[in-house]
Amino acid sequence: MDLQNKVALVTGGGTGIGRATCFALASRGATIAVNYSRSRSDAEETVQLINNEGGRAIAIRADVAKDQNVREMVDAIVERFGTIDLLVNNASMTRHISFDDLEAATEDVWDELYDVNVKGMFFCARAVAPLMKKRKQGAIVNLGSIAGQTGLGSSLPYAVSKAAVHGLTKSLARALSPCIRVNCVVPGAVATRWWAGREEQMERLAPQLLLQHISTPEQIAHMICAVLEQEAMTGQVITVDSGQTL
Repeated sequence: MDLQNKVALVTGGGTGIGRATCFALASRGATIAVNYSRSRSDAEETVQLINNEGGRAIAIRADVAKDQNVREMVDAIVERFGTIDLLVNNASMTRHISFDDLEAATEDVWDELYDVNVKGMFFCARAVAPLMKKRKQGAIVNLGSIAGQTGLGSSLPYAVSKAAVHGLTKSLARALSPCIRVNCVVPGAVATRWWAGREEQMERLAPQLLLQHISTPEQIAHMICAVLEQEAMTGQVITVDSGQTL
């Protein structure tokens, strides 16, 4: 699929992998809706940078964990740009909890992480699906994590939520075929603000990876764009981790 003149919604698009993806899509000629929940200034800065380079982008607030918020966001994007051709389900959150502290994985933590990381991706996919089906084409990329493959990560609920994202990808690929392709990009360690306060840990990890470097948001964004473009692939969970899981 040629991304030129396509309309893309990127959730959590103001920071990290989301921001890099917005830039990468804009450089390929796509129009970008930069979703944010709390990072308004980051989202608006992302939009300004894209528009300054001759692209077309807007910032739009919505809590993806709330279905009505998502539906209203999609309606607003359609009113502005006419449709949505591409969805990058990037918005995610975590809580840093020791794995052996099961009591710290409270009901509230489970609900919060599942609402954003899993239900939020489903709500966004459901909201854009009729638009894509009407045009008989569309592509969705969900952001997973190697935590969902290895069972390790910032917390037990986070790892489980990302395993659910991988499963959601396969189920949505079946549910939305043949018009809409749904795939999942699974990063390993990426140099984003999630490492804030743990930079030394990141520096210790890098030499242990087969490629001996932590992935950048731009590298993950490049893969997301490649997956969106690939018309012969759906239901795939693709790992990009510098060899971390081997």
